[in-house]
Amino acid sequence: MISSLMSFLRLIRAVFVLARHDAVLPQEYQSMHPPLARVLGRVSRLFAIRDRADNPGERLARALEKLGPSYVKFGQVLATRGDLIGERFARGLARLQDKMPAFDEDEARAVISRELGAPVDEIFEDFGPAVAAASIAQVHKARLADGRWVAVKIVRPGIADRIAKDIRTLSLGAALAERFAPASKRLEPKLFVETVARSLQLETDLRLEAAAGSELSEAASAVAHYRIPSVEWPLSTKSVLTTQWIDGVALSNGDALRDSGIDRKALATTLTRAFLGTALHRGVFHADMHAGNLFASDDGTLWAVDFGIMGRIGRVERRFLALILHGFLTRNYKAAAEAHFAAGYVPARHSVDDFASALRAVGEPIFGKNADEVPMSRVLLQLFEITDLFDMRLRPELVMLQKTMVQCEGVARSLDPQHDMWGASAPVVEEWMKRELGPEGRARDFAEDVGRLYDAARKLPDAVEDWAEIGRMLKAGELKLGGGPRLRPWALRLAWLAAAAAAGAAAMAALG
Repeated sequence: MISSLMSFLRLIRAVFVLARHDAVLPQEYQSMHPPLARVLGRVSRLFAIRDRADNPGERLARALEKLGPSYVKFGQVLATRGDLIGERFARGLARLQDKMPAFDEDEARAVISRELGAPVDEIFEDFGPAVAAASIAQVHKARLADGRWVAVKIVRPGIADRIAKDIRTLSLGAALAERFAPASKRLEPKLFVETVARSLQLETDLRLEAAAGSELSEAASAVAHYRIPSVEWPLSTKSVLTTQWIDGVALSNGDALRDSGIDRKALATTLTRAFLGTALHRGVFHADMHAGNLFASDDGTLWAVDFGIMGRIGRVERRFLALILHGFLTRNYKAAAEAHFAAGYVPARHSVDDFASALRAVGEPIFGKNADEVPMSRVLLQLFEITDLFDMRLRPELVMLQKTMVQCEGVARSLDPQHDMWGASAPVVEEWMKRELGPEGRARDFAEDVGRLYDAARKLPDAVEDWAEIGRMLKAGELKLGGGPRLRPWALRLAWLAAAAAAGAAAMAALG
């Protein structure tokens, strides 16, 4: 009871902060609100601060930053759903920065000593102050006994309790939203909060981030000039993550990057191919590739850090994605449309030709234009606009992929305003197509089919025994169908015949 009351009071505070930023019932959407909501919106704006941002998404972002880490994460996840909240709103939310003042160094040392079982001075030859701090953790630069420099990431003390309280408050808010604002169900508030909660749980366990970094490092080996810092496993626990230190220029530091002499155009191409190459070839990708997480070394190598958020895409989905991208790259809209239908993204009741025409309306304007005139992000957002018309089903991993692709393009264009993401993507997609649809891919498909047939053959004896037991129970009167009368002898023989036919078909499939 007390916990629920405290959650309700925290929710009231959150609503007040949102009202201060005109982010509860934004003025821009006044005409879309029912009469009562319009009145409440006008009342809430009496408390709003002056000189607030024009973009309602940016106002929400500022309010969430004030409310704390869990709310910031909520906004970051919401920003990936441009298909639901609109391009302008999502663009405003994109300003969210998960940054906070560093916590005391003595606290950081205490966490390391507790987690690693020894005083900091015994573990590291040198341990410096925090070089970066976010809402979940902060990073220190340290030197090992063998002279190697490492980055030590430490979870904030007490952050788990703070997050738990915030999640309870957000869950209460989601339940109330679904109860009193039916229109909000389109965003699935409860499921959305569950997604945020799961993301925060993953981020507060640095062992999972270490595993993600190790997996991404293996995936990065498939892309030239792209690397992930190695993990120091003996010095990594749930609350401490130690990785290789990267001496490079942050892509967020434009002045330093210009002074470094690094080829920015080549770096932009590497970034595009790094994201798409790992996604297509290995099925994993760094899902938070903003400029602050990317560094360039003197030799032009691109390094990605902070791999707490990792995206995954299955092999079947990768194949469909490659077919769709290849259709756009070659202006074969019929092939791109057929790939959408084959993947199940568009229901079969719609016309392939009509959908191909819709894709042509999106794709044709990008040809014959300079790269900086028609950004790929706009093309992707236009694709989302036709989803309602054709009842498209958007899988969560593809939304994450789209969000990261837009994020990568923004960074790439800051490096090279003329960057052509389509052109940079073409070699990666073509290589994937040759590998997947050529002899190597067909051999892999055949091997997978043989594996499935082998599994079916192994299950065949159990299936026959199950059918035999069902037949015995039916014959003995121990089993009835739907509570009705016992089966007649002719029906029993028919059941046995069906069982024998099913077993025979399974055997033929396994052997053939």
